Amino acid sequence: QVQLVESGGGLVQAGGSLRLSCAPAGRKFSFSAMAWYRQALGKERELVASIAGGGIVNYADFVKGRFRISRDKSMNTAYLQMDSLQPEDTAVYYCRVRVGSVWSENWGQGTQVTVSS
Repeated sequence: QVQLVESGGGLVQAGGSLRLSCAPAGRKFSFSAMAWYRQALGKERELVASIAGGGIVNYADFVKGRFRISRDKSMNTAYLQMDSLQPEDTAVYYCRVRVGSVWSENWGQGTQVTVSS
């Protein structure tokens, strides 16, 4: 099982920026795709963005134009650049990876993002 470590969260004012990182603990992998999800208090976890081989990206409508997902060349580490943050972006952000054709169900601890108004 892959153990993922998310980092980069914090408290920021509305309009501010944060950059999240996700990497596997222990050893390096080369994933076929990586994604960011978030879960706000009392709400279900939702997809924020994903990136696959060849740089194919997908964004949820609510972050288009504000967030950007990227990864390192080996698809071992994923990043989420978040700009123009709003209070409704407050959530725990989680990373998820795909190994071959299977998305992992092994979630990490996540990283808390809090946006104050």
